[in-house]
Amino acid sequence: MADPKGFLTTGREVAQTRPVDERVKDWNEVYVPGSLLPIISKQAGRCMDCGIPFCHQGCPLGNLIPEWNDYAYREDWTAASERLHATNNFPEFTGRLCPAPCESACVLGINQPAVTIKNVEVSIIDQAWDRGDVTPQPPERLSGKTVAVIGSGPAGLAAAQQLTRAGHTVAVYERADRIGGLLRYGIPEFKMEKSHINRRIEQMRAEGTKFRTEVEVGKDVDAAKLRRRYDAVVIAAGATVSRDLPVPGRELNGVHFAMEYLPLANKVQEGDLTVSPITAEGKHVVVIGGGDTGADCVGTAHRQGALSVTQLEIMPRPGEDRNANQPWPTFPMLYKVTSAHEEGGDRIYSVSTTHFEGDEEGNVQSLHLIEVEFKDGKLEQKPGTERTIPAQLVTLAMGFTGTDQANGLVQQFGLDLDARGNIARDDDYATNVDGVFVAGDAGRGQSLIVWAIAEGRSAARGVDRFLTGASALPSPIRPTDRSMMV
Repeated sequence: MADPKGFLTTGREVAQTRPVDERVKDWNEVYVPGSLLPIISKQAGRCMDCGIPFCHQGCPLGNLIPEWNDYAYREDWTAASERLHATNNFPEFTGRLCPAPCESACVLGINQPAVTIKNVEVSIIDQAWDRGDVTPQPPERLSGKTVAVIGSGPAGLAAAQQLTRAGHTVAVYERADRIGGLLRYGIPEFKMEKSHINRRIEQMRAEGTKFRTEVEVGKDVDAAKLRRRYDAVVIAAGATVSRDLPVPGRELNGVHFAMEYLPLANKVQEGDLTVSPITAEGKHVVVIGGGDTGADCVGTAHRQGALSVTQLEIMPRPGEDRNANQPWPTFPMLYKVTSAHEEGGDRIYSVSTTHFEGDEEGNVQSLHLIEVEFKDGKLEQKPGTERTIPAQLVTLAMGFTGTDQANGLVQQFGLDLDARGNIARDDDYATNVDGVFVAGDAGRGQSLIVWAIAEGRSAARGVDRFLTGASALPSPIRPTDRSMMV
């Protein structure tokens, strides 16, 4: 146990953010550089090294949290990094982007603020990079087997790295111009600077993983031909079909999916564009959808100089404390104020958009909404609550409905789908097509980054066993496992 009295003598202290008026003028990460290191050892010392560490169950990766907390408390950063990487290929991603279900499951959280597990994690990995502890791990020998990985998001990258280290020759196919999937173009720079992706890609290149960008399997390459070229294929193409809003006025200029809006802002930061073709500058912005993607749109609009930003959510405003039907250690639905929300804007709950109105040139100018409420388990509109708000830019951030079938990948492989439209798989992540596996959102549906990495690692074991007859690779989760939600 790190500090036997740590949870009694030390209060919870989280990473310090830069002042709002400073950070909205740039795209750097919102946290004060170096602010965690002076406090993180004591924060790690709050961990109680529980006899049954429920934080393990809260994290689908099965992170060895009490162990690396102990090392962080003792400032043994090399040992902490080794324990962290034992279960997680990319802790710098999860330490910045994961909503931390491990903290919701922390035993200390029963009656005190939970251990700042996420902050400890990111401190360990940042120290590891600074100290040179993160190095390529090429295989000792090659198996002679080849694997294609379709998609370079967290699931695809995790599967590729595991299979490369197992000795297989792996090529990752990505339809975008850069590697990273949603990490690259769906996550704003202020949440995770892309340098973190770039150095992981360089590590993977040094280990032997090959990358093929601007190749969309199903369009640029026939999926069936790809299968014949490789001994196995892993589909990690994500759930990229955005949920639409079929209301009058949807066709107006200025109404966009979040995944049309956010990538362009990231391309400006990559230096590809001087100004985004879709910008919030000088406009009243409305974001439809109250989740993390919606918050990313809010923060992006602030930095582009929006006149106002309003975020709409059809569900009621969550409470600030756990509901009785969401007991510890489940992940509770709580009212969350992200860094983007700290920067301003309005949030309106329990409302539904009825239609958009535009000007004579076909540009959206306003949005009409109405309040809704639950009655007998159904959402119903409340008469007399209609109102109009200005909107010259609208982003739809209402989630995703499944993997892309328009590009031909599913049909060309001849893949079966499950009842939800995801690619069906068995206990080894294998599809109905021999030698073709699926990992991440393409098989699970829209989920969290920790589930994507866990699926990539687990699918890699299935592929390794298919190719060699046995596997020593870890498999943290089964395809049927679900988060501890009510």
